[in-house]
Amino acid sequence: MSEATTLMTHNWSFGIFLLGVVGLCAFMIGVSSLLGSKAWGRSKNDPFESGMLPTGNARLRLSAKFYLVAMLFVIFDVEALFLFAWAVSVRESGWAGLIEATVFIAILLAGLVYLWRIGALDWAPEGRRKRQAKLKQ
Repeated sequence: MSEATTLMTHNWSFGIFLLGVVGLCAFMIGVSSLLGSKAWGRSKNDPFESGMLPTGNARLRLSAKFYLVAMLFVIFDVEALFLFAWAVSVRESGWAGLIEATVFIAILLAGLVYLWRIGALDWAPEGRRKRQAKLKQ
């Protein structure tokens, strides 16, 4: 096959793929608008999640600790992902891979110890921690 024929075949297949994607999206939107509910009412517009009606305001003020813990979770979850990829290829990576994984774990462990030492993982406010320390003495 010539280079022009190969390029033309590739372009046609990509065009058919795009047409299929657009057609599938239009089909899903059209079917949902045809078969979807058209009823309106006060109870229809209320949010409903997990079988419970909402109580209170949606604009809750959360402590920054929640976001900190979420970021730490993501960081250490990504660590687990990297270590899983290393474990899959441990035989191919050999001793060099083991040393690199050990250094990686040591750096993350040092970060976790640092966060623990500065109190980033303490949930209790400082006043409650002081009261608990007095009770323990």
